[in-house]
Amino acid sequence: MAGPIIDGGPQQSGRSAQDPAAGRRYDPRQGLVIGRPFGIPVYVSPYLFLVAAVLIALYGGSPGSLPGSLHGSVARYGVAAAFVILLYVSVLLHELSHSVVARAFRLPVRRIVLYPLGGFSVVEPEPPTPGQEFMVSAAGPAMSLVLAGIGYLLLRQVHSSGILHALLELLVLSNVLITIFNLLPGLPLDGGRVLRAGLWRLTGNPGSATVMAAWSGRGLAVALVAFPLVVRSAGDFSISGPYGLWLVVVAIFMWMSAGQALRSAKIRERLPKLQARALARRAIPIQPTLPLAEAIRRADLAQARALVVVDHDSKPIAIVNETAVMATPEQRRPWVDAGSLARTLDEGMILSADLSGMDLIEAVSKVPASEYLLVEPSGQVYGVLARSDLDLAFGSV
Repeated sequence: MAGPIIDGGPQQSGRSAQDPAAGRRYDPRQGLVIGRPFGIPVYVSPYLFLVAAVLIALYGGSPGSLPGSLHGSVARYGVAAAFVILLYVSVLLHELSHSVVARAFRLPVRRIVLYPLGGFSVVEPEPPTPGQEFMVSAAGPAMSLVLAGIGYLLLRQVHSSGILHALLELLVLSNVLITIFNLLPGLPLDGGRVLRAGLWRLTGNPGSATVMAAWSGRGLAVALVAFPLVVRSAGDFSISGPYGLWLVVVAIFMWMSAGQALRSAKIRERLPKLQARALARRAIPIQPTLPLAEAIRRADLAQARALVVVDHDSKPIAIVNETAVMATPEQRRPWVDAGSLARTLDEGMILSADLSGMDLIEAVSKVPASEYLLVEPSGQVYGVLARSDLDLAFGSV
């Protein structure tokens, strides 16, 4: 192989359960949907096709890179193309195994993404126990090992000098390398998630387990960069040139992904500090026909920072938009009805004042708005949550 095809394993991003890309045929961030096995959209990055072409040129143009006695450039390029296709099919099956096991635990699988370096499955929310984390993460390498075993059994049944033999030999080698590489104990690899599951089980703290597994991944990234240099200094140039460069690219990806895991762990650790009650603005009820200047005067007297429009039964029906108020010149405010600057309350804009952490983030993500009405379990209005206040607090964690 030109270099290891890596698997990011089951990924959790903490996003809303509603995936905005779920119904699209093409998404600029993920790529093109090539199928929906088990109802899971499979995206292929456009860059994958470019890297696939490079791999075909690399293998097809170098007779020594392919096993067996293949004569003629047509045969070499044909085997190279078939091998690259089988390689990414193997990666897809690897990812599907993650997804099938996750589904068995009733965990939502949002999508599978194939990209130049391999693939990853988006599973959210994350497995709730270290045992489930282990099973979901280990399923991918297990599938790759099974594919290598199947290829080996078929290899023994075909002629040793044919094209099929050469193709099967490459398939076995690639899946063995995928298995070994992905079992390395560091995030974002499957082995890193297996390590995280073990540390989680030992410490009882998933956040600390993530931090330790992420730093292990960064250590592996450094080792990948150092390895070609050590080999070169020893006089072996077999992994110099594009092979060494490929390892550097993989190392950079691992370092960045491990850093993302560290940031996510830090955010998750501090998320409980995000509490709707603590961020709420005091609000006063107003009639929709009340002049804006008078509404502002009443709010100042009550030391309130939000205006809630109510109907004749005192039921909240809208929230005055702060941005629209600030954009209204002071001299026009006596002549503008406050209700004309309000947004009608949709169902998703009425939130429980008890929300906190990820539940709060997911709740506001479902219905984008600049303000949300916070209510007590009894239905009584508690206050108004401004999205700007939430963003500021979230950025500080």
